[in-house]
Amino acid sequence: MGRWRRSAAIAAAGAGVLVVLLSGCTGPSPVSIDVPAQVDAPLPDATVTEMRDAVTAAITATGATGAVVGVWAPWSGSWVSGVGTQSPGGAEATADLQFRAADVTGAMTCDALYRLAADGRFSLDDAVTQWVSNVPGYEDISLRQLCDGTSGLASYTSSLDGLVLSNPDRVWNARELMAYGISKPRLNDPGVAFAASPTNFLLAGLAVERVTGQSLGEVIAERVTAPLDLQATSLPAPAAAAPGTSSLTGHWSQPNAEGAFDCAAPLEFTTMSASYGAAASGAVTDIRDLGRYAQALATDALLPDGSDRFANPVPVASDQPTWFTAAGGAYQAGSLIGQFGSTPGYIVGAFADPANGMSVAVVLNNSAGNENTGAWLAWQLAAIASKAPAAQGQTMPEAGLPWTADQMRDNIAANAICAPPAG
Repeated sequence: MGRWRRSAAIAAAGAGVLVVLLSGCTGPSPVSIDVPAQVDAPLPDATVTEMRDAVTAAITATGATGAVVGVWAPWSGSWVSGVGTQSPGGAEATADLQFRAADVTGAMTCDALYRLAADGRFSLDDAVTQWVSNVPGYEDISLRQLCDGTSGLASYTSSLDGLVLSNPDRVWNARELMAYGISKPRLNDPGVAFAASPTNFLLAGLAVERVTGQSLGEVIAERVTAPLDLQATSLPAPAAAAPGTSSLTGHWSQPNAEGAFDCAAPLEFTTMSASYGAAASGAVTDIRDLGRYAQALATDALLPDGSDRFANPVPVASDQPTWFTAAGGAYQAGSLIGQFGSTPGYIVGAFADPANGMSVAVVLNNSAGNENTGAWLAWQLAAIASKAPAAQGQTMPEAGLPWTADQMRDNIAANAICAPPAG
């Protein structure tokens, strides 16, 4: 498969939708998420068994040893669990572990950008050069295009992953990272086509810091995580550290001289500086926060009514399905909205349906495999969960997804870097 990144316009909330006010929110402006109330029950055993089998297959395919998964189907129930182990033969993976949020961080950076624009601090149509210094020649790129992924800027990480592998503790200056991205030829002219690039989020973060006079971590805490009561989520300080006080062990397998991955002994890669991922992939979170955040992102909960953030999605690529588009720092896949990707140690995916409230969050603890696995596994689980029977007094949503669980399983298997055990 080619590089994937998402479709469909936001569905309006249907009749009977309840406003769920997040409890325990601190700070001046708690935010509600307008989704159906969640049934307080486990998903049916048959549904959980099918989903656990899907996660186990993805663990094997990516060379991971474990995963943490959360699936919330408001009409039926939920499943939040660790699967597998933290390392070969190690402790079990559990649902309370923290991990790096990968590209979901970019969506949070765009939350901050859009909220500041809504407050009148700048216009999303302002040129990048108005808010980020030392980028001459980029007057034709707008702040909005950074989050839409249509700036044409190339990735900074493609030049630096080898350095990070050998020195994960290094603290990077955001402008040094920016220089690696903008020094490369543009992928396309601004506004022409979508191209996934962490350089977009890096520049968006610099603009946020310029207009606020605060660090991006402070702005995300004030305008994203506190209003949504995401207590396990933050953009950490740059000093090298594990992702939280109780962390899912991360791995980053490397190919040998013959190009094959050593799936039996993956390289551990839990501790590193968040400054490398920065505004694009530096945040840490846990699975419950990630599932809640996916609902907030999908419903545009952090922005005023009438936001046009997802109003004009663009195709991810000419060879991808028409239901897979991008806008506003997120992807749209059928009726789902979310983000996915990889960062050293982890592959992550998080999507939610703004109409029925279904939310799926996944993390695999090896980043060597195809990063699209974060989306494929989330979509596979969403397809399974969408067919979960309604609990007593509930109604199963009618709308389906434009893919099957089997199709997503096949995508994962076709991109496996590790074969399942023989026998």
